[in-house]
Amino acid sequence: MPLTSILFKNCRILQACAVRNSDHVTQGARGEHVARIQKALNLLDGARLDLDGIYGPLTASAVLAYKRKRHIINPSYQTAPDNIVGIKTIAAMDRELNALPRPPMPTGIQRCTRLYVAGKAQH
Repeated sequence: MPLTSILFKNCRILQACAVRNSDHVTQGARGEHVARIQKALNLLDGARLDLDGIYGPLTASAVLAYKRKRHIINPSYQTAPDNIVGIKTIAAMDRELNALPRPPMPTGIQRCTRLYVAGKAQH
């Protein structure tokens, strides 16, 4: 199911994350899509992350906290949440963003068209 929140809907990388396991967003990722995840965590959980687009230890911890609060796991192979943004996590964030009284605008975030890993653009 496609993402529909204002923050996520125009990001092809996050749209891919919502449908393919191979496109999960993990620690070490860089780019605008990560900044969008960071903004979502700030809005939904008060994470207070810098919108730097770097999926480092602070973002990983915030993702893990988000998933623990909501008991987001894949029971076919997990018994506890991890710090990966995958299909279930991005879908939960999208639903919650859509439920906010004032939808968040992706202010300060550029168009989401590239994935940055280790400082190199991956198309």
